[in-house]
Amino acid sequence: MKTLMVQGTTSDAGKSTLVAALCRVFANRGLNVAPFKPQNMALNSAVTDDGGEIGRAQALQAIAAKVAPETDFNPILLKPNSDTGAQVIIHGKAMSNMEAGAYHDYKKVAMDAVLTSHNRLAKRFDLLLVEGAGSPAEINLRANDIANMGYAEAVDCPVIIIADIDKGGVFAHLVGTLALLSESEQARVKGFVINRFRGDISLLQSGLDWLEQYTSKPVLGVLPYLHDLALDAEDAIAIDNTLTNASVNIAVLLVPHISNHTDFDALRLHPNININYVAHTQAIPDVDLIILPGSKNVLSDLAFLKNEGWDTQIKRHLRYGGKVLGICGGMQMLGNSINDPLGVESSLQHMSGLALSDFTSTLTAQKILSNVTATMQLNNQQTLCSGYEIHAGISQGEALNKPFLSFNEHPNGFTADGFISDDNAIAGTYLHGLFDQASATLQILKWLKADTVINPVNINQHREQQLERLAAMCETHLNIAHIIKIYEGHNHERTK
Repeated sequence: MKTLMVQGTTSDAGKSTLVAALCRVFANRGLNVAPFKPQNMALNSAVTDDGGEIGRAQALQAIAAKVAPETDFNPILLKPNSDTGAQVIIHGKAMSNMEAGAYHDYKKVAMDAVLTSHNRLAKRFDLLLVEGAGSPAEINLRANDIANMGYAEAVDCPVIIIADIDKGGVFAHLVGTLALLSESEQARVKGFVINRFRGDISLLQSGLDWLEQYTSKPVLGVLPYLHDLALDAEDAIAIDNTLTNASVNIAVLLVPHISNHTDFDALRLHPNININYVAHTQAIPDVDLIILPGSKNVLSDLAFLKNEGWDTQIKRHLRYGGKVLGICGGMQMLGNSINDPLGVESSLQHMSGLALSDFTSTLTAQKILSNVTATMQLNNQQTLCSGYEIHAGISQGEALNKPFLSFNEHPNGFTADGFISDDNAIAGTYLHGLFDQASATLQILKWLKADTVINPVNINQHREQQLERLAAMCETHLNIAHIIKIYEGHNHERTK
């Protein structure tokens, strides 16, 4: 197997997007290609067919590569649940919660998991396209590194460095990053990619010439700024899409540990649906629907919600005829109480919920991970839908006797999920990805407004269009032939 790694000068330099684009470029050319990220830190995750959990970006990259997502594509996933700690997921399964200092010492064990996954993939794929994390020049994180050059050195692969010119200082970013690497790491860097360029490329040429002469490294391409590019995000939430005169207005509460905010991408992309992300110190606006999203630290985020006064505002919203939907941790918040006796997510062991529905939730050590199909019970209609579950908790109570979803077959034996309130104003579900199905979205919109005529966005079709757009851009603006020579040539050197 040949391996090529993309590292960045900063977070959000474009690593995830470039790897996804190259996965589609080479898949379109007939290569058996796979994505790989040794270590990811993100609260957006996906469930693989074998019941594991990986970063959302690697699931997207797998789709770009035209292969099914699997746990080996992201052997180490860190899901922050506090400012200094995170849940450590290895090969798709949650192992423990660790503070940053303890995890630093744990990296040697984590590297074994990374190399195990790499070696398994080597037996099955022609090309592995690897995404680094953050920057390889983070001096304080270089010891026992498994995410960037530590991995590249261990498997002996070439590296491309990408930088975002839209942030400014792109030449300083590239030269400075290179300067902070060791000699062997510098030799491993085979070229640069400049991302998000706007304007006349001829005005940049003198800088490109200088960069190549100064570093003796080629510029492999300058990628233009793609307006309206919308793909599953690893972390950042697009909050600047407020519309005027929208047919439907929805508020999503931006709690500190919000997880799987990609649940709302299909809504956010619709020209007639306005998504308001309500942040710290902001009041919930007048909307048709308030959504309580998933959370990686439900008790802490519930306390935050109450401190913001959103609990009072939600109840006012309901009195005035609005509706509320809770997803996963957001659903748990709607009940009478949440219990965490084992400290699964935090040191808080108990908290009273919003008491908007009669049930309680208890967090358990065993996380439920599954891709499922279900029948949604809404508007006196049964609608087939699908999605995925990622939750550490079981809910029980009278309200669940009127479920939101029913299962024909569930890997854990569950027959139903969630609830619909007797007054039809409040609903809850553990299912993520609900809005990815147009039929399910339409029923939820009709739940809000019976006469709605909005045609929902087909998020899967939209994703495919965006991936092909990315691939076409790379074919045009990157020196793909040189990139092939990089990984082919490095592989040849290794076998001498």
